[in-house]
Amino acid sequence: MDKVITLLRFVFHISVFFLIVISLYPGSLIGYFLYGDLGRQPNLLDTSLGTSINHFIYYFCISLLGFCVYIKNKNFQKLVYGLFFLSLILEILQFIVPNRAFQLLDLISNFLGVLVAFFLIKIYLFFSRS
Repeated sequence: MDKVITLLRFVFHISVFFLIVISLYPGSLIGYFLYGDLGRQPNLLDTSLGTSINHFIYYFCISLLGFCVYIKNKNFQKLVYGLFFLSLILEILQFIVPNRAFQLLDLISNFLGVLVAFFLIKIYLFFSRS
């Protein structure tokens, strides 16, 4: 079981690194790999939210993974705050990164992704005590 947790922690840390790279790269790396166009952002779901849904999905997944592997860690609360802070800093830095733009809806989507994952973990912990 320890090897599985170690692997999941590694995946979490690589995912955070990947998030930082794709957030601060001047253009869309994923758009480049999928379409050959740094200016095109892919939509995971076709909604009126545009690419903000991508932010929610990625932050939800990465937060859920991190919360699951660090659920019994004494620094769990720091991880929660750290993910909120990371989402804020990465979005603010897009003011100065060429071909990137700060978007309030993206920041809200980031926060919602972390919040939904956090509340799912809290609900799990509440019902697992019973």
